[in-house]
Amino acid sequence: MLRRKDIEDREDKILAPYAMHSRETRGRIYKEKESEFRSCYQRDRDRIIHSTAFRRLEYKTQVFVNHEGDYYRTRLTHTLEVSQIARSIAREMRLNEDLVEAIALAHDIGHPPFGHAGEEALSILMENNGGFNHNMQGLRVVDVLEERYPTFPGLNLTWEVREGINKHTTMFDKPARIIELEPGLSPTLETQVVDVADEIAYDNHDIDDGLKAGLLDKKDISKLELWKEAVRDIKKGYNDLPAKIQVYQIIRLLIDRQIKDLVKTSERRIRDTGIRDVSDVRKYPEKLISFSKEMQTKRKELREFLIKNLYRNYRVTRMANKAKRFITELFNIYLEKPEQLLPSDQIKIKQDGLQRVICDYIAGMTDRYALDEYKKLFDPYERV
Repeated sequence: MLRRKDIEDREDKILAPYAMHSRETRGRIYKEKESEFRSCYQRDRDRIIHSTAFRRLEYKTQVFVNHEGDYYRTRLTHTLEVSQIARSIAREMRLNEDLVEAIALAHDIGHPPFGHAGEEALSILMENNGGFNHNMQGLRVVDVLEERYPTFPGLNLTWEVREGINKHTTMFDKPARIIELEPGLSPTLETQVVDVADEIAYDNHDIDDGLKAGLLDKKDISKLELWKEAVRDIKKGYNDLPAKIQVYQIIRLLIDRQIKDLVKTSERRIRDTGIRDVSDVRKYPEKLISFSKEMQTKRKELREFLIKNLYRNYRVTRMANKAKRFITELFNIYLEKPEQLLPSDQIKIKQDGLQRVICDYIAGMTDRYALDEYKKLFDPYERV
């Protein structure tokens, strides 16, 4: 029978010295007896998976609003893809796969409905009331908003997972300055792996969704260097693949090449900078998990293509602006008449303030729930 101590002993044998070992955790906010059969990070992963906020990701926007079609990625399928990519990288680099998985599964758990459009709307609405970003909200979800245990609020996750949620950093993600989580120190390598896995996932899978939606033209994508290289490799083995299979194989190759480049470059950086342990990682002022300069150039070309042709496409822009109006009007009508909030939320107003309670309520909504709520409040023929 494998017990927690056996898992920790196995980590000591397998993991790199600069990986975050489970037995070295800084622990939890509220003291509790650890699991007999799971490491602390495995337990965190399980708590995240069973949370209400995690399940709601199924009906939250990635790029396309849920009702646009069942075949587009949602915030949940994106999260699972990030987790898979991050675990592959961590395994290859001998980092703590369980910690990586927990952070990856929680990295978007604070995301509001309608993707980044919803986040932008709440950020503006909360500008003078503590602000809003989904990293900060994710930490609030796991620390306060989830109600599952009799002796403490939230999920009571370990310090390292909470740090990973807050310090998650990409083009779309910015950490909040939380003194308890030591904002002046660099995050673990496990957190840095999730950052890059997130970028790999949304860059490459957004191409897939954009092609399916007819918003991207394969002729235009074929001009990108990364795409051209992948096509050349595929044609060496297969001359005449059906279009659907060819696209899948190209995207698979794109991800594989980026992972290999990342692992090779990152291990060289760790070696060249003399990183020996987690303490060295935290003191190093730059990210150690990174691509080669050549790959960064190719990825920049891909990113600029997606920004111009997908994220700024008129259909995506229309959806985003419509979503911002939904969020703004919902927020303002609750602000005007708080009595319209659920009784369970009205109770929280005295402690958290009206704006924060409204923000929490809206951020927890799925796309579908937000649209239904909008109908109830603004459509005179809709039953409330």
